[in-house]
Amino acid sequence: MIDDSLNKKVLIIQTAFPGDVLLAIPIAQRILETYPTAEITWVVRKGNESLLIASKAAHQIITWDKKKQKYQNLFSMGVQLTKQQYWLAINCQRFFTTGILMAFLKAQHKLGFKENPWSWCYEKSYSHSKGKKGDQNYLHEVDRNLQLLTGFTPIHRKSPQLTPSVQAIKKAESLMKQGKAWILLAPASVWFTKQWPIEHWTKLASLIPENYSIGIIGGASDIPLGELIKSEVPRVINFCGVADFEESAAMLQTAELLVCNDSAPLHLASSVNLPVIAIFCSTIPEFGFFPLSQRSIALQETSNLPCRPCGVHGKQTCPIGHFACGYSVTPEKVMEAIITIST
Repeated sequence: MIDDSLNKKVLIIQTAFPGDVLLAIPIAQRILETYPTAEITWVVRKGNESLLIASKAAHQIITWDKKKQKYQNLFSMGVQLTKQQYWLAINCQRFFTTGILMAFLKAQHKLGFKENPWSWCYEKSYSHSKGKKGDQNYLHEVDRNLQLLTGFTPIHRKSPQLTPSVQAIKKAESLMKQGKAWILLAPASVWFTKQWPIEHWTKLASLIPENYSIGIIGGASDIPLGELIKSEVPRVINFCGVADFEESAAMLQTAELLVCNDSAPLHLASSVNLPVIAIFCSTIPEFGFFPLSQRSIALQETSNLPCRPCGVHGKQTCPIGHFACGYSVTPEKVMEAIITIST
């Protein structure tokens, strides 16, 4: 391992979605295990701060507001960062804008992925290779991120670990007052073809036995989806929009099980080692975003649709129009998985 730091100041850049930040957290946690005196600064998209607070692996958090004056904010942030001298600067993203930041940083070691257009300015770069349908050996996103630390720390898989605060735990307890065990559902996704059909979510909620409480989790934008499920199954409680990421982690920590899409809640559940059933519609586990909880089941269509996967991230509509990859995973199959993982 390399221990040639001057000040052990580390910068980690990951300004994508919450799930991407979660899967970058093991980088910081592995660094702190190896170099306990390291000081870690993160650059993340505004709104993802609470994930890092719960990780206990961030000494400073710099947020980039991408919704208002995106490029002006990027420039101001870049000016702020170039005033610092870092030991390690690690870019987990493969996009042009974060590459620019790396080019102008003062850092003893710059690390990132070869796919970034600015990777020429890195000291070391590594391929971000996703698996393909039918592959037997493929990397998890955590593995791809941790390879950036080759030569600096031991490289073996480490799940993201969140430790919600006492306040977050109290918030979760106040929300989940019912004495029954909780099954939480996370039905939303940014991408339509990653989202299991709403009628399947409703049917699943109706199949869950009465000895369980059922909660819907998600952001404020997911409230209408939660209300739609609740309108069909009144005993469902719609928690969408009432908890930030840290509080959501505390809720998951309290629950019995999560059912979700291939989306951020899957990785949030892994961070507290909650049993999870993940439904993969247009995407596939081989891409490297499967659950890391000790007890988990990944469900997907089994007819080997030639159109699947139709993209790495999913799409806003099914390109063919039938959305068979979503509909073929039936609520009955998911209910069987719930029984299996609960016994």
